[in-house]
Formats: sequence, structure tokens, C-alpha cells
Amino acid sequence: MRPAQTLAVVALATAFAALPAAAACLSDAEVDALAEAIAAKTPADTPEGLSEADAACTRAALNRRLAARHGAVAGYKAGLTNAAVQKRFNYDKPVWGVLYQDMLLDTGAVVDPAFGARPLYEADMLVRVKSEAVNQARTPAEVLAAIDQVIPFIELPDLAVQAPPKLNGPGVAAINVGARLGVKGVPVAVPQDEAGRAAMLDALQGMTVRLNDGRDGKELARGKGSDILDHPLNAVAWLAEALGREGLSMKPGDLISLGSFSPLLPPQPGLSVLATYDGLPGAQPVVVNFAPARP
Repeated sequence: MRPAQTLAVVALATAFAALPAAAACLSDAEVDALAEAIAAKTPADTPEGLSEADAACTRAALNRRLAARHGAVAGYKAGLTNAAVQKRFNYDKPVWGVLYQDMLLDTGAVVDPAFGARPLYEADMLVRVKSEAVNQARTPAEVLAAIDQVIPFIELPDLAVQAPPKLNGPGVAAINVGARLGVKGVPVAVPQDEAGRAAMLDALQGMTVRLNDGRDGKELARGKGSDILDHPLNAVAWLAEALGREGLSMKPGDLISLGSFSPLLPPQPGLSVLATYDGLPGAQPVVVNFAPARP
């Protein structure tokens, strides 16, 4: 593990330990059972009735266990950043989780469609942090000035629990926003000149993101850049404030998942999924292939 990654894990553990003791976390035994179920790809008990403080404390406890298993932190994910997804979980604001290096695969990866207890896929996007100034960014333009790449991304989350329809926002946060796997494409560099950055800002907001069947081209889902908090980079600005409230911050090299441009869909054996970002110059498709059913 590189020194920066080691420091990230230590910082997470320190911040998690400093969370208010008054929060009614799941017990150690319950979090152990949740972590073991996630590792075994079996449905865990559904956390219900949690407050936001309960969820934060439970997520922290779970991530101590995930860090021990997965090691290096890759970055963070913002979830419930799309109004349609918020409606699905009966919640009116985003939530966040932690990403680990071994969760991230390269485009063209072949993935078992049963990669989790409740596996799903969605069109997403990553950005790579260039500067710690991102933690003070409050507008898309300020975020863009503090990142150096945008990366096409198909996220493969796992809702992980026995009764996903019973999950609300705090419940989603408590399970680390279902972070499991994701397939990243070819990065698009952020322009260095002001005019180029302005054009990218407009492109990110106006782009159409499509999921298509890679075999026959059938459209599976679509969304707009503006479906994420009116501008996808607003997810990073929201995350900066949310992390700051818990004594955490983004660091150069961190990868940040912005959330869903599409509905969350169940994978099927043998399906190839192609995500395209129409209107974003330089963006190449990203592909995930789900392994065919075994005879």
C-alpha cells in the first residue's frame, strides 16, 4: 500500500472513531454480521429505523471492517443524487460511501452477474481529484478547477439486504451505499484553458447518458447530465460538505463516483452493457460484460 493510501485508511479510521458516541449504531455483532454477509454475497438483515446519526455511525463501523478486508481507499461515492433514485428510497438528499481500490475494474471486464446479494448496474461517472481545493468547492466551476479527469463509469452496486424496498436514505448510507464493484473507462482530461473548461461544464450538464445492450444495440436506459443535482459536479460539492462534517476530506488522486444517470437495473447472464456519453467530447464508451449462465 502506498503511503498516501495508508494515510487515507488511517484518517478514515480516526474519523470513524471520533463520531459521536450518542449515535445508536448497530451493535458490533450486527455490524460483524453485515460485513460477513456482504463478503459472502448473502442478504443481510435490513437496517430500519435509523436516524442520519445512526447511519453515519453504522457506516463508520462497517468501513472499519471493509478497510481491513479491502485495504487501500480509492475515494468516495455520492449516492441518491438523482431525484428518481431518491424517490425510490423515499429520501430527499444524497448520501455517501467509501470506495476501495479492488472494487474498480477496467472497461471490458467480465463480471459474474451474481456479484452480490442484490446486484444492480447503473450509468455513473467518476472524477479524479487534482487539488485539495476541491474540499472548499461549492459550484461546478470550482469543482472542475480542482479535478483533472472525468471518467466514464458503470457502477455495480449491491443493495446487500434481505428487503431492499425497506431501505431509506439512512439505511442506504449504513450499508456504505452498496459499494461493491464498478467498471471504469478511458479518462477524459479536464482542459487547462478557461474556454475549454467552460465548454466541458456545459457538456457535462447537457450530455445524454445511454445504456445499450452491447449485442443488439437495444437501449436499456438513458439519462441527462442534469439529472444529478442539476449538474453532475454538484455531487462533488455536496460531498465536500458532507465529508467535512465528519472530519474527512478528499485528497489528490481520489476517485469520486457522482451517482446514477440511469435507473438501477438487475444484471442478466450473458448481457453486455455499453454506456455512452453523448455530447461530452472525447468520452469513449465503457463496457461491462456479465458472464453467461453456467450449463
